[in-house]
Amino acid sequence: MHAPRSWRPLLAAVLVAFTLPGPVYAIASSTGEPASLRNEAGDGAASDQQAVSRELELFRGSAISLSQAMAIAEALHAGATTADVSFDGAPDSPVYRVKTLHNDRIWHHAIDATTGKIVGGEAALPLKEFDAADRSNLVALKTIRQRLADAVRVAERAASGKAISGGLIRERGRLNFAIVVMSGNDLKAVVLEPPGAARRR
Repeated sequence: MHAPRSWRPLLAAVLVAFTLPGPVYAIASSTGEPASLRNEAGDGAASDQQAVSRELELFRGSAISLSQAMAIAEALHAGATTADVSFDGAPDSPVYRVKTLHNDRIWHHAIDATTGKIVGGEAALPLKEFDAADRSNLVALKTIRQRLADAVRVAERAASGKAISGGLIRERGRLNFAIVVMSGNDLKAVVLEPPGAARRR
Protein backbone atom coordinates (compact mmCIF):
# COMPACT_ATOMS: atom_id res chain seq x y z
CA MET A 1 0.00 0.00 0.00
CA HIS A 2 1.45 3.32 -0.94
CA ALA A 3 0.93 6.79 0.45
CA PRO A 4 -1.89 8.63 -1.32
CA ARG A 5 -0.68 9.79 -4.73
CA SER A 6 -1.17 13.52 -4.09
CA TRP A 7 1.26 13.41 -1.14
CA ARG A 8 3.88 11.11 -2.68
CA PRO A 9 6.14 13.96 -3.96
CA LEU A 10 6.18 15.41 -0.46
CA LEU A 11 7.43 12.16 1.03
CA ALA A 12 10.48 12.34 -1.18
CA ALA A 13 11.03 16.07 -0.65
CA VAL A 14 10.86 16.33 3.13
CA LEU A 15 13.36 14.52 5.24
CA VAL A 16 12.20 13.07 8.52
CA ALA A 17 13.14 9.65 9.87
CA PHE A 18 12.78 7.83 13.18
CA THR A 19 12.64 4.42 14.67
CA LEU A 20 9.73 3.40 16.87
CA PRO A 21 9.79 3.71 19.83
CA GLY A 22 13.20 5.41 20.08
CA PRO A 23 14.08 9.08 20.23
CA VAL A 24 12.57 11.31 17.60
CA TYR A 25 14.37 13.81 15.38
CA ALA A 26 12.48 15.80 12.77
CA ILE A 27 13.60 17.98 9.90
CA ALA A 28 10.72 19.40 7.93
CA SER A 29 9.93 21.84 5.17
CA SER A 30 11.19 25.29 6.13
CA THR A 31 8.77 27.22 3.93
CA GLY A 32 5.12 27.90 4.58
CA GLU A 33 4.30 26.27 1.26
CA PRO A 34 3.73 22.52 1.00
CA ALA A 35 6.65 20.87 -0.78
CA SER A 36 4.27 19.20 -3.23
CA LEU A 37 3.31 22.64 -4.55
CA ARG A 38 6.82 23.93 -5.25
CA ASN A 39 8.53 23.97 -8.63
CA GLU A 40 5.24 23.86 -10.50
CA ALA A 41 4.41 26.13 -13.43
CA GLY A 42 1.40 27.24 -15.44
CA ASP A 43 -2.34 27.28 -14.86
CA GLY A 44 -2.36 23.65 -13.79
CA ALA A 45 -0.12 24.47 -10.84
CA ALA A 46 -2.40 27.29 -9.68
CA SER A 47 -5.42 25.03 -10.02
CA ASP A 48 -3.65 22.23 -8.11
CA GLN A 49 -2.64 24.68 -5.38
CA GLN A 50 -6.22 25.87 -5.00
CA ALA A 51 -7.47 22.28 -4.76
CA VAL A 52 -4.85 21.40 -2.14
CA SER A 53 -5.56 24.60 -0.17
CA ARG A 54 -9.28 23.82 -0.21
CA GLU A 55 -8.65 20.25 0.97
CA LEU A 56 -6.38 21.44 3.79
CA GLU A 57 -8.98 23.98 4.89
CA LEU A 58 -11.63 21.25 5.04
CA PHE A 59 -9.22 19.09 7.03
CA ARG A 60 -8.62 21.91 9.54
CA GLY A 61 -12.38 22.11 10.11
CA SER A 62 -12.89 18.36 10.60
CA ALA A 63 -14.45 17.33 13.90
CA ILE A 64 -13.09 13.78 13.58
CA SER A 65 -9.33 13.18 13.68
CA LEU A 66 -7.47 10.69 11.53
CA SER A 67 -6.82 8.56 14.64
CA GLN A 68 -10.53 8.53 15.48
CA ALA A 69 -11.41 7.51 11.91
CA MET A 70 -8.93 4.64 12.10
CA ALA A 71 -10.41 3.46 15.41
CA ILE A 72 -13.95 3.60 13.97
CA ALA A 73 -12.95 1.52 10.94
CA GLU A 74 -10.95 -1.00 12.99
CA ALA A 75 -13.91 -1.50 15.35
CA LEU A 76 -16.00 -2.82 12.45
CA HIS A 77 -13.97 -6.07 12.41
CA ALA A 78 -12.48 -7.39 15.65
CA GLY A 79 -8.70 -7.61 15.32
CA ALA A 80 -8.49 -5.40 12.21
CA THR A 81 -5.50 -3.09 11.76
CA THR A 82 -5.25 -0.05 9.51
CA ALA A 83 -2.95 -0.39 6.50
CA ASP A 84 -3.67 2.96 4.82
CA VAL A 85 -5.67 6.07 5.67
CA SER A 86 -6.13 9.47 4.04
CA PHE A 87 -8.36 12.52 4.25
CA ASP A 88 -10.51 13.13 1.17
CA GLY A 89 -12.05 16.58 0.85
CA ALA A 90 -13.38 16.00 -2.67
CA PRO A 91 -16.89 14.74 -1.87
CA ASP A 92 -19.72 17.01 -0.74
CA SER A 93 -18.99 15.79 2.76
CA PRO A 94 -15.28 15.24 3.56
CA VAL A 95 -14.35 11.69 4.55
CA TYR A 96 -11.40 9.63 5.66
CA ARG A 97 -10.63 6.70 3.36
CA VAL A 98 -9.50 3.88 5.63
CA LYS A 99 -8.16 0.50 4.48
CA THR A 100 -7.99 -2.14 7.18
CA LEU A 101 -6.42 -5.58 7.13
CA HIS A 102 -8.49 -8.40 8.58
CA ASN A 103 -8.57 -12.15 7.81
CA ASP A 104 -6.33 -11.80 4.75
CA ARG A 105 -8.61 -9.18 3.24
CA ILE A 106 -8.33 -5.44 2.82
CA TRP A 107 -11.53 -3.68 3.80
CA HIS A 108 -12.29 -0.23 2.36
CA HIS A 109 -14.27 2.20 4.52
CA ALA A 110 -15.28 5.84 4.24
CA ILE A 111 -15.68 7.65 7.57
CA ASP A 112 -17.47 11.02 7.60
CA ALA A 113 -14.95 13.60 8.84
CA THR A 114 -17.68 15.63 10.55
CA THR A 115 -19.85 12.98 12.21
CA GLY A 116 -17.67 9.86 12.35
CA LYS A 117 -20.42 7.84 10.67
CA ILE A 118 -19.73 5.17 8.06
CA VAL A 119 -20.52 6.49 4.56
CA GLY A 120 -21.79 3.96 2.04
CA GLY A 121 -21.08 0.27 2.28
CA GLU A 122 -17.81 -1.52 2.76
CA ALA A 123 -15.84 -3.44 0.18
CA ALA A 124 -13.19 -6.10 0.65
CA LEU A 125 -10.46 -7.54 -1.54
CA PRO A 126 -8.47 -10.69 -0.75
CA LEU A 127 -4.71 -10.21 -0.40
CA LYS A 128 -4.13 -12.38 -3.48
CA GLU A 129 -5.72 -9.62 -5.59
CA PHE A 130 -2.86 -7.20 -4.76
CA ASP A 131 0.44 -7.01 -6.60
CA ALA A 132 3.45 -8.77 -5.09
CA ALA A 133 4.94 -5.61 -3.53
CA ASP A 134 1.73 -4.55 -1.78
CA ARG A 135 1.02 -8.13 -0.71
CA SER A 136 4.50 -8.40 0.80
CA ASN A 137 3.98 -5.17 2.76
CA LEU A 138 0.61 -6.31 4.04
CA VAL A 139 1.91 -9.70 5.12
CA ALA A 140 4.76 -7.94 6.95
CA LEU A 141 2.23 -5.63 8.64
CA LYS A 142 0.62 -8.68 10.26
CA THR A 143 3.93 -9.73 11.83
CA ILE A 144 5.08 -6.48 13.46
CA ARG A 145 3.98 -5.36 16.89
CA GLN A 146 3.54 -1.67 16.07
CA ARG A 147 0.44 -0.44 14.32
CA LEU A 148 -0.19 2.51 12.05
CA ALA A 149 -2.05 4.12 14.97
CA ASP A 150 1.18 4.04 17.00
CA ALA A 151 3.09 5.66 14.13
CA VAL A 152 0.45 8.40 13.81
CA ARG A 153 0.79 9.29 17.50
CA VAL A 154 4.59 9.49 17.27
CA ALA A 155 4.44 11.52 14.04
CA GLU A 156 1.93 14.01 15.42
CA ARG A 157 4.10 14.61 18.49
CA ALA A 158 7.29 14.89 16.42
CA ALA A 159 5.82 17.28 13.87
CA SER A 160 3.57 19.15 16.34
CA GLY A 161 0.46 18.78 14.24
CA LYS A 162 -2.42 16.60 13.05
CA ALA A 163 -1.95 13.63 10.71
CA ILE A 164 -3.77 13.90 7.38
CA SER A 165 -2.66 10.57 5.87
CA GLY A 166 -0.61 7.48 6.57
CA GLY A 167 0.36 4.19 5.04
CA LEU A 168 3.09 1.69 4.30
CA ILE A 169 6.13 2.24 2.11
CA ARG A 170 9.18 0.11 1.47
CA GLU A 171 12.52 1.83 1.04
CA ARG A 172 15.74 -0.09 0.42
CA GLY A 173 14.05 -3.30 1.52
CA ARG A 174 12.74 -1.84 4.77
CA LEU A 175 9.04 -1.59 5.60
CA ASN A 176 8.19 1.85 7.02
CA PHE A 177 5.16 3.80 8.08
CA ALA A 178 4.86 7.10 6.19
CA ILE A 179 2.71 9.75 7.86
CA VAL A 180 1.88 13.21 6.50
CA VAL A 181 1.19 15.74 9.26
CA MET A 182 -0.27 19.23 8.96
CA SER A 183 1.66 21.53 11.28
CA GLY A 184 0.50 25.12 11.03
CA ASN A 185 0.58 25.88 7.30
CA ASP A 186 3.18 23.21 6.55
CA LEU A 187 2.83 19.61 5.51
CA LYS A 188 5.52 17.44 7.04
CA ALA A 189 6.32 13.87 6.09
CA VAL A 190 7.38 11.55 8.89
CA VAL A 191 8.83 8.13 8.08
CA LEU A 192 9.00 5.60 10.91
CA GLU A 193 10.65 2.20 10.82
CA PRO A 194 9.09 -0.34 13.17
CA PRO A 195 11.69 -2.36 15.09
CA GLY A 196 12.41 -5.61 13.28
CA ALA A 197 10.80 -4.50 10.03
CA ALA A 198 14.15 -4.54 8.20
CA ARG A 199 14.34 -8.30 8.60
CA ARG A 200 10.93 -8.90 7.09
CA ARG A 201 11.22 -8.95 3.31
